[in-house]
Amino acid sequence: MKAAVNVIIPALNESAAISKVIGDIPDFVQEIIVVDNGSTDTTAEMAKNAGATVLHESKKGYGHACLKGLDYLKNLDQKTDIVVFLDGDYSDYPEQMSDVIAPITDNNMDFVLGSRKKNLSEKGAMQPQQRFGNWLATRLMTLFFNSKFTDLGPFRAIKYEVLNSLDMRDQTYGWTVEMQLKILKQKFTYCEIPVKYRNRIGVSKVSGTLKGTIFAGVKILSWIFKYSFK
Repeated sequence: MKAAVNVIIPALNESAAISKVIGDIPDFVQEIIVVDNGSTDTTAEMAKNAGATVLHESKKGYGHACLKGLDYLKNLDQKTDIVVFLDGDYSDYPEQMSDVIAPITDNNMDFVLGSRKKNLSEKGAMQPQQRFGNWLATRLMTLFFNSKFTDLGPFRAIKYEVLNSLDMRDQTYGWTVEMQLKILKQKFTYCEIPVKYRNRIGVSKVSGTLKGTIFAGVKILSWIFKYSFK
């Protein structure tokens, strides 16, 4: 299957990293969409110069940026088969995209999560609170939904038609877990692919601050409990 793959990268003040991210994305990708989420640096300019389509979303929040990217895809003339999400901080390895989309193109899987395995991650790439939060969230998902997920990682691929059917709503840190919960609830097929993970360039907006860590944790848990009793 030769799939039309588009990439969405939410970005906030990632001028030091965004060109590297774009440069490592495989050539088979149809379009790279960087959604500048109110950056005060040169993220947008760097992304454009590196060959990406740059959108602007002034409403702060990871989900807001992703939704902006989806709105753009809906208005494209060319078709989209698969959407890949990546972070703009160079913590992911975009060159692994072929591995991440392979279960969709080869086995008709609906959703693939790039799972950040500890033995494949650089030391310090994930903070202790991140690992604990992932462990707790995925354990709860296993308990309530018999889930096989082991991570909530940002590097993920999904069939475009499936993504549209999920009716994604979260505007901030709950975006990733909302997607996985809806995959589980609606009985779509999914799997994980182990991916490498490295120390990001710059300071994380989530795990890098106490406020971000707490807010992300609350959002993730609230989505899980909301769907558990639905």
